[in-house]
Amino acid sequence: MARRAGRSGRAAAGLRALVMGALLWGTLPASGAVAAPDVPSYAFADDVRDASAATGTSGAVLLEPGATYKSTLPGGEKAYYRLALDARSTTYVAVTAVPRPGTTPAVGDGVSVSLQDADGGNCSSYDSATIGAARSPQPVTAWAAREIRQGMGLCQKAGTYYVVVERTDTGTDTSDDPWELELAPVSEPPLMTGGATSGPGTWDSATPAPPAGEPVPRPGGTGFTAATAVDQGVWRDQMVPGETVFYKVPVDWGQQVYAEAGVASGGAGKDSATAYVVDALELTLYNPVRAKVEARGIGYGGSQKTASLDPVPPVRYANRYAPADPVNSLRFAGSYYLVVHLAAQLADQFGDGPYEVTLRVRLGGTAQSGPGYAGRPVPSGIFGADAQGAGAGGSTATGDDPVMRAVAVAGIGTGSALLLFLGTWTLAARRRASAQIRANAQNPTA
Repeated sequence: MARRAGRSGRAAAGLRALVMGALLWGTLPASGAVAAPDVPSYAFADDVRDASAATGTSGAVLLEPGATYKSTLPGGEKAYYRLALDARSTTYVAVTAVPRPGTTPAVGDGVSVSLQDADGGNCSSYDSATIGAARSPQPVTAWAAREIRQGMGLCQKAGTYYVVVERTDTGTDTSDDPWELELAPVSEPPLMTGGATSGPGTWDSATPAPPAGEPVPRPGGTGFTAATAVDQGVWRDQMVPGETVFYKVPVDWGQQVYAEAGVASGGAGKDSATAYVVDALELTLYNPVRAKVEARGIGYGGSQKTASLDPVPPVRYANRYAPADPVNSLRFAGSYYLVVHLAAQLADQFGDGPYEVTLRVRLGGTAQSGPGYAGRPVPSGIFGADAQGAGAGGSTATGDDPVMRAVAVAGIGTGSALLLFLGTWTLAARRRASAQIRANAQNPTA
């Protein structure tokens, strides 16, 4: 399916078609031929595989580490998936649930994930992810793990294991709505030699000064696999209410990541004395296997607001022996994800936008060598700071796209006209988005 619906899914597919036509025929159609975008939907992986949800262990689809799967969680039911695991590798499974657009989930509505052995024993504690107080539909991610560790009794043998996904019980009408799921299993090999078996010591917990400077325009992606690559710096995006954007930051062993997201001041609202949206802006940090590290949400009353993550310790292998998050989740190097959500309720209180959102990212500490794995993780290279596949502050938006590479090659002959068209198309799409967003919110489709 298309990677980015709305902002860059249906619109991007249409844009690529128009660009290809322009290259083939030497003409550019009028910008009005492009459909107006909606609030961007979640972008599943380009190579995503279908995995039907089973209602029990019988018939559960086999998931392979390194692949990404798309499924549907029926309302009011559990979904089962199967894993075939060895006796030496630690396995993580992250599940991203995507509520149906146009709905209003209840506070606490979400999903829980567990990984169980063939005898029904839980390999790790249940992890759940829920919708915030704003009740704004957005992707939520929970995870489960089978850890190979000395002294652990359950789930240490090779054999069949099951991933169990279910909705958190809200008892509301929306709890019966089916949600789309993206499942991402990852395998981590053991170390070549024994490492630390206890939690890390002290670390600098002082809040660093956020990076200064003029924000650089950098639109976020609409899913984990479509996340925009950034490094330390100040980045800016234009977001509409209900939108969720994804960024990824390379964090090496020994480094600390700090981030804050701010939304600019907007309109006075319908009633400037009372207009307010709780959890209007949410910022969440996930590790390379999409396990949540920490999150922060802030309300919005029309004036500029900033959500700042608490300082976290450096990334170390030994962090996995800490008793709780966020330290426990900072257990490997790789691409850490910063996910920003702007509540849909902002449209009713302050207008359709778009709203300027600024992301400030700082990296501290000194990069160190890795712990030395006895084998390769699956997918390969996931536990390394160079895993994101883009240079510092770079974007992977066109690197592997033959159409967009053709645009670059043809730049001398048609570049000026094409750039003018692209600019006009983008501006027109932005303006049309505001009217379309409100119309869709009032008349949601299944």
